[in-house]
Amino acid sequence: MVRFLLVRFSSIGDIVLTTPVIRCLKQQVEDAEIHFLVKRQFYPVLKANPYIDKIHQYDNNYWKIISELKKENIHYIIDLHHNLRTFRLKSNLRILSFSFKKLNFKKWLLVNLKINKLPDIHIVDRYFGTVKLFDVVNDDKGLDYHIPSEEEIDISDLPDEYQNGFIIIVIGAKHFTKQIPNDKLVELCDHIDNPVMLMGGSEDFRKAEEVRKNCSKKVINACGKYSINQSASLIRQSELVITPDTGLMHIAAAFGKRIISLWGNTIPKFGMFPYKADHDSRIFQIENLSCRPCTKIGFKKCPQKHFRCMNDIDIREVIRYTNELLKRTEDKHHKK
Repeated sequence: MVRFLLVRFSSIGDIVLTTPVIRCLKQQVEDAEIHFLVKRQFYPVLKANPYIDKIHQYDNNYWKIISELKKENIHYIIDLHHNLRTFRLKSNLRILSFSFKKLNFKKWLLVNLKINKLPDIHIVDRYFGTVKLFDVVNDDKGLDYHIPSEEEIDISDLPDEYQNGFIIIVIGAKHFTKQIPNDKLVELCDHIDNPVMLMGGSEDFRKAEEVRKNCSKKVINACGKYSINQSASLIRQSELVITPDTGLMHIAAAFGKRIISLWGNTIPKFGMFPYKADHDSRIFQIENLSCRPCTKIGFKKCPQKHFRCMNDIDIREVIRYTNELLKRTEDKHHKK
């Protein structure tokens, strides 16, 4: 038996992006036993993954985790996070490790000097560089997301009009400069043909309520009402997902959903665009904006105070394309 410890502490989207490596390691290395180290709050994202033999939860319990991992007789560490914390972890465990190259200097060049030296390759495919010594290759089956059966949502519990098809608009994002502005959210809700559900965390509830109250038609505010796995269940059963660059976007990609993504301060060239999403998926962004990207992560407010990266997106075109996709789906159902 060969024991691997994969490490990715956070966050939702980044963890979902590691799932092809998890699956391929388990399936392609004979007698592989897969362990995964993750922050406790993100354990639900992985808890139903059938390719993981044991999940170790980090909760500021560093020395306890070190002691626990030493007892597991791990053979190799696959470090997919590669930060100071994982450096310390590897130093204390003294196990042969393979670490993901984050290309932070090249990202710095793009953010600060607008010089793009980044490889034209998705981060998922770059992750596979950490396991190439084991002859593990990408099976091209995309991302995984496994929902515990007890957290599946029965859409018959939703209002009647939602049971014949609904779309999800993700309003949450960790940083303001990734979020879709409220006025654009209201316009989307008012002019999209299908019923709309707003999705995000409990911290997004008030923002969603402001949007809902300003809409001219009924909209469900689901922010904070469902667990991450219940939210994933709703995404899986939706017609399509409109989202900024956030973790729920990657969950939608794992289900092969049609994804309409709106990009603010971050850019797809960082290599974290929807991976193997439905071919009708589309990215909306403002190209050649001199201040974009302003950061590789996000800010609490626009440094330039105009937030053009989101404000200049043609929301009417987003609405038109969304309704076009919904019409195609309706036409297919009628033909059946």
